[in-house]
Amino acid sequence: MTGSGVGTVERIHVAPGTGGEPEPREAVEAVADRGLRGDRYFDGDGIYNEQADLEPSDVTFIAAEALAAAAEEYGVDLDAGAHRRNVTTRGVALDELIGERFRVGEAVVEGTGHCEPCGYMADLAEQADAATALDGRGGLDARIVESGTIAVGDEIVR
Repeated sequence: MTGSGVGTVERIHVAPGTGGEPEPREAVEAVADRGLRGDRYFDGDGIYNEQADLEPSDVTFIAAEALAAAAEEYGVDLDAGAHRRNVTTRGVALDELIGERFRVGEAVVEGTGHCEPCGYMADLAEQADAATALDGRGGLDARIVESGTIAVGDEIVR
């Protein structure tokens, strides 16, 4: 991490259980190698926790710009957390953070891969084109390396 800001946290969502309604938060505790306190994956209740061949992410990110493009190109509105990602960012190229460590608020995370959209998310969002709209721009999976608080308005520092 060089200390240069690359974006900001615009929104935070956690879902308390598999299929649970995403809940907006102003701040959340990110716990190393565990997840976001109050989220389904932190408690082992996420859909990926139920599938032995898939590794759940500690935290997921999606760009506000990707959501705007999905709305413009497909008429899909996923702003209220229906995208099932934890942190909505602005001004950061999430693909560039794969394999990189970066700071989000007080927490340090490492990008582990693309967070591809799935039909399950589209079903929960009740928008048939949601997975197609986010194809290639579904966000970033990440592991929490150092615990800390993440809050709306926090800078993302590479």
